Amino acid sequence: MDLINLFMLLAPLVLLVAIGGVRVGTRLGLPALLLFLLVGIILGESGVGLHFDDAVIAQGLGYAALTLILAEGGLSTKWEDIRPTIGLSAVLASVGVVVTIGLMTLIGHYALGLPLLLALLFGAVNAGTDAAAVFSVLRGIPLPARVRSALEGESGLNDAPTVLIVAAATAAAVGAPQPGGIPGVALLILAQLVGGIVLGVMLGALGVFVLRRFALPAAGLYPLAALAWSVLAYGIATQISVSGFAAVYICAMVLGNGRLPHRRATQAFAEGTGWLAQIGLFVMLGLLASPSRITWDVVLLGFTAGLFLTFVVRPVAVVLCAVWFRVPWREQAFLSWAGLRGAVPIILATVPMAAQMEDADRLFDVVLVFVIAYTAIQAPSLPWVARRLGLVEDTAATAVTLEPAPLDEQRADLVKVKLTGHCALEGMPLKHLDLPESADISLVIRAGSAFVPDGRTALQLYDELLVVAPAEHRANVEAYFRGLQTKDPDQGT
Repeated sequence: MDLINLFMLLAPLVLLVAIGGVRVGTRLGLPALLLFLLVGIILGESGVGLHFDDAVIAQGLGYAALTLILAEGGLSTKWEDIRPTIGLSAVLASVGVVVTIGLMTLIGHYALGLPLLLALLFGAVNAGTDAAAVFSVLRGIPLPARVRSALEGESGLNDAPTVLIVAAATAAAVGAPQPGGIPGVALLILAQLVGGIVLGVMLGALGVFVLRRFALPAAGLYPLAALAWSVLAYGIATQISVSGFAAVYICAMVLGNGRLPHRRATQAFAEGTGWLAQIGLFVMLGLLASPSRITWDVVLLGFTAGLFLTFVVRPVAVVLCAVWFRVPWREQAFLSWAGLRGAVPIILATVPMAAQMEDADRLFDVVLVFVIAYTAIQAPSLPWVARRLGLVEDTAATAVTLEPAPLDEQRADLVKVKLTGHCALEGMPLKHLDLPESADISLVIRAGSAFVPDGRTALQLYDELLVVAPAEHRANVEAYFRGLQTKDPDQGT
């Protein structure tokens, strides 16, 4: 019991410190993930002294957190925003990943002297951009829609292939049999990706059908159901040996664009869950990190490999993918620089550790150095790079977030009035109503259609009125309408 109580003390403290780190990161232009990681390192063996070195548990928890992050990303993605660039995003997330792995394998083996399989794994774990890092940094930069949607689409789609490739490369490194050789593995990965996408579409469409047609007793259950349905797609996918990450992201995207009840509440709930997953994930990875293992050789290798990846490999991959879509060179340059890495490479670096591959600890440390160093360099510079490339205009419209304002925070109430039976209001224009002080009819629902009324609107039987009033005047509003709700049918209006 004492251990549970201690956890209940420390967990919210860590969470609150991490939430404060989000504000600091926003001011500095840094993804908050770096600050979350720092919190974990401080709590670890070189700081407070908490010991955690189980790579198998870390991999499992990392995959669970990544599932929630992808579900949040899918639920929040608007199809109309990414549809114009879905082709470019898909090519960057597939061909771009393969090009990155191929070039980094050659550079790592022949230029940096790494064993071939270790070079392959370094390229594979760092091949994908990180959705959480990209979303958090791009949120405040008024970029052209094509650039923003291409980056966001790529970061959401490239996790699935990189996870499968890392798993296959790790299996090869530890001597597991590979039926069919490289062609067989490639076909298997392709089949798993296609299967995951198809499953995601099917389950997403089924989820939209169910949630739109079966009313739940409480509004708060809809966000929970949508998130659970998305995660269910991952679970089913793993049981039938297709890509779980592709399934969860696509399923969540279909749900998020399916006009579900309480969609705004669902997105807000998913966003909060995504933040919780990110915080827990990076604190855990910080605990797993061992600063005592990070020697100058590891730092030098991480920086050198990062130089090749950032300034050679990523630009080549972007150019080879973007040339088919006639993307201007300025946008290609920004796409090259904005390929941020974050949680995913560090999570994937635990896969060889869990498989007890030789040099797996060294790979994890090099990836950790690379992610921390280059995220800290690239992320704050993105606004400056965008301006230098002429992609940001002073008059460019920035994204506007719209959400319902809770009436209880405004000390106001919403009263719903339905005109039934013989009502004294039937046929009366709104301008003739003597409403209580500060009350107003904001919406009229007539025959299933809603509209904003004006003073000339004449009320009809079975109209539904939405009346907004200060909380202290609610009783007066209710008394007023109750007094008019019935009349003698022989009397005039």
